[in-house]
Order: sequence, then structure tokens, then C-alpha cells
Amino acid sequence: MKTDTARHDSFADSQISIELACRGDTEYTKVSYPVKYGLFSKLETKNYVFEFNLNHEIRHAKSKKKEWLHPSEWLKRTIGNDWIYYSSGGYAGVFEALGEYYLPNLTYATNSLLGGKPFKENEILNITEHWHDIISEIPADRLPEPFAQWLDSVCSNSPEKLQKRAEALFEISGSRVSVIPPDARHVDYNIIPVNICDGCLYKCRFCKVKNKKKFAERSDEDIENQIVQLKKFYGKDMINYNALFIGEHDGLAASGSLILETMHKAFDVFEFSRSIMKHNYAFIFGSVDSFLETGMSFFESLDNLDFLTFINIGIESYDQATLDLLGKPLTCEKVKLAFDRAMHINDRFANIEITCNFVMDDSLPSSHHKALLSLISKNTGRTRPKGCIYLSPLQFGNPSRKVLYDFYRIKAASRFPTFLYLIQRL
Repeated sequence: MKTDTARHDSFADSQISIELACRGDTEYTKVSYPVKYGLFSKLETKNYVFEFNLNHEIRHAKSKKKEWLHPSEWLKRTIGNDWIYYSSGGYAGVFEALGEYYLPNLTYATNSLLGGKPFKENEILNITEHWHDIISEIPADRLPEPFAQWLDSVCSNSPEKLQKRAEALFEISGSRVSVIPPDARHVDYNIIPVNICDGCLYKCRFCKVKNKKKFAERSDEDIENQIVQLKKFYGKDMINYNALFIGEHDGLAASGSLILETMHKAFDVFEFSRSIMKHNYAFIFGSVDSFLETGMSFFESLDNLDFLTFINIGIESYDQATLDLLGKPLTCEKVKLAFDRAMHINDRFANIEITCNFVMDDSLPSSHHKALLSLISKNTGRTRPKGCIYLSPLQFGNPSRKVLYDFYRIKAASRFPTFLYLIQRL
């Protein structure tokens, strides 16, 4: 049974208000208004609203000043210590493109075709650069306990300390998660990363986010050590988590027994049964070859776990000329086998969804789009609710109106849920 022990308490005077152990929604939903999840605490001043996790680390912020872009938009600080600005973007248009009602605007180069430049806005910069100064100016000595103690704890988590915390997280697994599976959008990218292997089977020329490590499984001892350290790292805030990322870039290439054992162990050690969030999720990257080589008995066992598991396969193209151009060591025949198998697994297993990535770019052969449309439209005899197709622009930091137009054209013809893949890191 999922439980929490935090006690709600509140304080307010003419200058500030504090709420401890606020309870947000306990199930991730798709809605066109701001939703906050899990247990958190909130500090509100005349001009700002700040929210903190159960480790007293800042996690959300917004301004109440007229200069703020929109009252329903906010900033989120990730566990990797990045600031993300969530904009509505007109709601409907963003949902059509991403499958979510809010557009994450990132501070680093990525492949987004949407969004403006919110981090050039003075009021947004003021929060990201000076939030700690703002809360540090609040005199704790005029607050009753436990609010004074809480404020001291919040202030102790300075930007410098939070950066060191993020580096400690990356050190646990040996590297930063440079790309999160697109399906992690279903949990607002709030994942716990456990690396069971390094590298990937392919070294494609086009890829900007994967490392050059040779593929290798991690040892049982290494994986167990990660899980133990992650339990300590997330600490009291673990109760707000219900999702695993089984990494690294081709987790599916690891042995099925290793994947299943890791998921069992993580579920127990992280106490997901006590999470305040409903359901449990697992996200895994796979390649065409690792997917085709995985036996059906693995998927039968996976379907029986206490997880909704999303496996994202990097296909990239159904056109041989494009595959060769990308340096993807695949044939169209293998791509077709993998795609048909994905449909079969999605039809057969309730707790597993296989999703597929394809690339988009002005420079690709025209045969790429034609072949893609034949695969996701003509190849299947009916509209399918499972098996998302993600289209990933190749260019970073270079939005293209034509590529966006091509996306909507493909989406309109597709018989699968089809969205843009906004590449994010942890």
C-alpha cells in the first residue's frame, strides 16, 4: 500500500506564507493547466512562488510580477541541476506536436522546432540566478518552529551545493544521462537512472548524444552499488518517484535476466510500493538488433512485473539510402521485421509499449519520407493507440519551418500516435 508520513502545516503573515508537505496530484495526467505532483513544500512572497522537494531542494519557481510571460508557466529545476521553462505555447499546438500540454524550453542546445527564448527574459533570469539570494533575505528568527528550521534547511541548499549534488548523481553511474527516452514525458522526466550497461551496439555518424564507449554489461556488484547509492541520494524525496531508466543507450542489449533482476531489485530497494505516485514505470532504449534478438519469453516475464515498461527503438529510417547516409548498419528488411514485431508485442502485452524513433531533416533523400509514410500508414491496416512514433530533427539549435511542416504532414497520415522527440538530458 502506498503511504506517506509527512504532516501538512502552514504559516502566513503579511510578508510570506509557507506550506509544509503540500500534497499534489498522485498520478501523471495530460491537462492544459499547471499540475504539481507528489509531496512538496511551498514558499510564497509578494513577488515569487518557490517550491521545494522533501530534501529541501528547490524544484519549481515562478514570478508574480507583470513581467512574467504567463501566469500558468513556471520554471523547473531538474535533479541534474538544469533549469527548464515550461511554456504553454498555445496548448493545442504544443499537445499536437509533443503529446504534452507544456513545452519544455531548455538552457542547452537541443533539436527543438518549437518555442522561443525565455531564458533571455529578465524576470526568468532573475529567478534562475538569484532565487537563493531572495529566500536568504527572509529572516528565519521571526518564524515559529518548524518553519524557521525548514527555511534554514532550504537556504543551506545553495546553488553551489546543488551543483555538487548533481555531480554526485552522475558519479554514481559513471556519467550523466545525456539523453532520456522520449516516453519519459509520461512522468515529466522524473526518473531514477540505473545503468546496467555502457555504450550502444552501433556508432552511427549522425548521433550527437551518445558516447563512443564499446558496448559492455555492468557487473552485478556495480549495479547493486548504484542502487544502494541512489537510494541514499534521493533520500526522503524517494517517495515522490515511481519511474526507472534502465540505461545506458541500448539497455535492451543486456541479457534479459540482468534487466529483470535489476528491475526487481530496484523496485524493492527504492520501495516503489510506498511511492505516493500511482503506477510504476520503466524506460529502456533498444536497437533494432537487440530488439530482434530478445526472446519472447523475456517480454512475457516483463509484462508480469509491477511496471508499465516503455522500450524505445532507434530505427531512424525505412529507406536504405538514408540508413547508409546516417551510418546506420541496418537493412530495410531488418527495419521491417523490427517494426512488425513492435506492433505484435504492443497488441499482445498490456504492460509493455514499444515505441520507435525516426529522423527528420531537409538534407535527407526524398525517399526517406516516402518510405516512412509507407511504414506507418500503408503498412498497418488500422489506427493503433499504442506504439508511438517519435520524429527527431537532426539539427540542434536550428529550427526549420519546412521540417515542422513535414512533421505535421507525416503526423496527419500516420496511423500511430506521432510526436516530435525533444531530446533532453537528466
